[in-house]
Amino acid sequence: MLNQKEFIEEIMGFDVLDTHTHLVGQQLSAQDFWEIAHYFWLNREMQAAGYPDHAMDLPEEERIEVFLAAYKASRNTLMNWVFTNIFKNLYGIEIRDAQSIREADAAVRASNARPGWAQEVADKLSVRAFVTNMPDHAKCNHMNRDAILIPRIDGRLFDWTKQIHQADNREQAYDEVKKTIGELIATFKGWGCPGIMTTLPAYDAKANETYVIKEATRDQLMMLLLHTICETLEQNNMFLQLFLGVERSWCDTAIPVNDPLRIAKLSGLFARHRIQFELVVASEINNLDVVQAAWNYPNVHVGGMWWFNFRASTYRDIMQYRMEALPGMKSSLIVSDARNIEWCYGKILLIKKLMGEFLYNQIEAGWIDYETAIQLAKDWLYDSAAQRYGFNPHLS
Repeated sequence: MLNQKEFIEEIMGFDVLDTHTHLVGQQLSAQDFWEIAHYFWLNREMQAAGYPDHAMDLPEEERIEVFLAAYKASRNTLMNWVFTNIFKNLYGIEIRDAQSIREADAAVRASNARPGWAQEVADKLSVRAFVTNMPDHAKCNHMNRDAILIPRIDGRLFDWTKQIHQADNREQAYDEVKKTIGELIATFKGWGCPGIMTTLPAYDAKANETYVIKEATRDQLMMLLLHTICETLEQNNMFLQLFLGVERSWCDTAIPVNDPLRIAKLSGLFARHRIQFELVVASEINNLDVVQAAWNYPNVHVGGMWWFNFRASTYRDIMQYRMEALPGMKSSLIVSDARNIEWCYGKILLIKKLMGEFLYNQIEAGWIDYETAIQLAKDWLYDSAAQRYGFNPHLS
């Protein structure tokens, strides 16, 4: 039996499919140090340590000074660990003073100028594919293959709902939107997309209820449209990826909202439609809810950790939930949410480390054996998503 360090090293070599990114295929790598340093999640922790939100407006020397102060003050935080290991592992640089930041900036600029850099970084953790939601981002320069395109429709869903809600003749407006949905999804199918993605705001409607179009509230109309979308996806043999738990209506920024009925309200979709669903949540209380949904419905799968759920503590909890209740092929664990390949590397490094620690502890405790742990890791990192997305790297 391997020791823990050896076991984690083995996990580090397993293939990965990153199921949600903001990577742009034409510019995958960071162009300078600040593109890495100002990644949203690190920035939140840095600002909590005193880093100004207008840092890019400061003269560079002053910006470096305040960055170092906040970086040192936030050394205990998770994204600080990721950031530190990005520069340590990819560039061999320890961020400690102004000179090291200048060296880091020069190193990032040099790597960005190398055509093979993004593929080289992906290969370090065996990232075989990643997903983008934007059609014009899917074509990748200097990579072994293009991104998997899963188009997002949340903006359209909001507009369709508003269009019907405000129409003088709602039934006619609904028919027009239904036709538009059919044409749009047929277009995505023609592009080779395996499914579509949408976020959902808070909704005061239930998927198992029957609503009359001319009397329905805005939320009820949205639920009716979700049924139409699912019916159309079923006709095209495509899946629906739902991103849930982030709401923007409470204040001037996105926040996680723990709604105990969020998943229950959607269960009528899972029961009625013979399509695959992938549930990705950003609210901690819903982590067990999505596992229960996947346990109850064979066509429901659970995805990676999004937004406010990307914490070591929540990863440990959800791996326990999923290991106990679900076959490995019902669960994907990787959502980097990265905007450059360097952060994709750093966040996947963290997930693999957490996974290795968790599975090794389960082996030591006697709950699973080594072979089961290895298969579970492969399912969580790659196989589950690859099967759901119909991804075959040899055909890409």
